[in-house]
Amino acid sequence: MTALDLHKEQNTRAAVSDALAQRIRDSKVEYIYYQVVTLTGRVIAKVVPARHLLRNLEKGVQFHRTAISDLQVTRAGVLLGGGAQAAEFTAMPDPSTFNILPWDNSIASFFCRLYEPDHINEIGGSPLATDPRGLLLDSHEQFTDLTGMTLKTGLEPEMTWHGDGLEVHVRPGASPAYHLGNLELMRPILKKVMSYATAMGLDMIEGDYEDPGQLELNWMFDDCHLTADRMMTYRLICRQVARECGVKASFMAKPTTGSMGNGCHHNFSLWRDGVNMLEEKGRRELHLTDTGLHALGGVLKHAPGSMIVMGSTVNSYKRYWDTGLFAPSRVNWGMDNKTCTVRLSANGRLEYKIPDASVNPYLSHTLLLAAMRDGLENKIDPGAPDGSDSVPANLDDSRILPKTLGDAIHAFDQDEVIRNALPAAMADLYRDLKSDEWARFCSAVTDWEKTMYAEYLP
Repeated sequence: MTALDLHKEQNTRAAVSDALAQRIRDSKVEYIYYQVVTLTGRVIAKVVPARHLLRNLEKGVQFHRTAISDLQVTRAGVLLGGGAQAAEFTAMPDPSTFNILPWDNSIASFFCRLYEPDHINEIGGSPLATDPRGLLLDSHEQFTDLTGMTLKTGLEPEMTWHGDGLEVHVRPGASPAYHLGNLELMRPILKKVMSYATAMGLDMIEGDYEDPGQLELNWMFDDCHLTADRMMTYRLICRQVARECGVKASFMAKPTTGSMGNGCHHNFSLWRDGVNMLEEKGRRELHLTDTGLHALGGVLKHAPGSMIVMGSTVNSYKRYWDTGLFAPSRVNWGMDNKTCTVRLSANGRLEYKIPDASVNPYLSHTLLLAAMRDGLENKIDPGAPDGSDSVPANLDDSRILPKTLGDAIHAFDQDEVIRNALPAAMADLYRDLKSDEWARFCSAVTDWEKTMYAEYLP
């Protein structure tokens, strides 16, 4: 029996299919989105009338294979991911992710896991090697089997809202962060986002206004694969609220020069039998257990190699250049030090500050698991915590983070642990996507260049 057969069997159990069918009838759902997350973190989908639920639970829906890489064509005209003649893949709905859209109750949605179609010899029915969501589910299960621990995370997705009426006054040298007046300005937006998010299963806990137009709304931490699903749902909600409010919502890492940038800090901890393994019971001061130190050591060691995912776009690296704006530029950690790559906070969690708001959360969590596994298995020492805000001279190369997407591609190639955390087909395809993105940027003429050079001479 293949992995696809097992998924079909689970989906068609009476307890599962009958409960979903009843919920659809009770809610008067007419259509269902079957959603797939691509390598770049986009959501693609097919829409199917809800009356075909039982058929789709068993057979799924089919997508062209190159959709997983956004049907991206390189500068040389090559369709990445297999070309035009590539076989389709089968997207199977995950019943646990069923949701009804709160802004249109006639439409529901599933997230899907992806498989090779049945008819392909030898590999038919196996997991699709380029499926980021399926990879995280499998990687987390393997990590738990190996270590006895689960990874729990909470994300801090910062994003920028643009539109008429959202402009704020900022006194020179000051910040608009936390100002109640700015929250009030965003009230129609944040109320809708939080209301829709709650309806779709996110336990919203707090939010604040940070930089001009920048809002951060957080939900309760949970097992990492659930957090990743909720991050994708949150982005879809924000895009819908922007349409309703007549504004634009952007998860671009660095929207303007001199801005704070949009991060997506990953707050993580390891749990066994309901106990946070990063904390020692009874200790009140900031302190990491040996388990926490070794996991942290792995994360720090593999931070440069992970940057291709954590800072996944050309624009991502603009955020790291402004070191005075709380974005890391070197590999270090600290006790509640907000300038570090990783900080230990007072509630027994580690905050990983490299990821930005455009990150694919399935890939970022997969790489976190791989880095921590290496740290735990090899008892990697993270070194002493950094208590300084200044950047020391003569940093070792291994402690310097890549400063461009091109540098990140090179660091990824050099890190076997990180590269091998992805199936070979995924690692190659993701690298091809990023290499093409970098090549396109390097060959593009920017406004900055026009300003600097167009009329500079003679």
